[in-house]
Amino acid sequence: MSTRGVLNLVGTAVGGVIGWSETPPPAEPASLRALFSDLGIRVGPAEADLHDAVLAFQQRTGIDEEGEAGPRTVHLLARYAAESRELTRFRSAA
Repeated sequence: MSTRGVLNLVGTAVGGVIGWSETPPPAEPASLRALFSDLGIRVGPAEADLHDAVLAFQQRTGIDEEGEAGPRTVHLLARYAAESRELTRFRSAA
């Protein structure tokens, strides 16, 4: 397992113990596309486009690569999207 994978695993475990501040959205196509949009990633309208985006996200973050948006994938995607929104608000306030 890569260093990134270990850190993600530890972060997920700690988050489960202390509780995340956000409840992840459901793994519905519209919700997933909105999260990817918050990250600046445009996902095409086809189901295959969403599958490819999920798979690429899993590869980059060290999550098991299955191409399906399971709870762990959606949770991490939601966390990164929230961080991206916060950075956008920070930049626009400066």
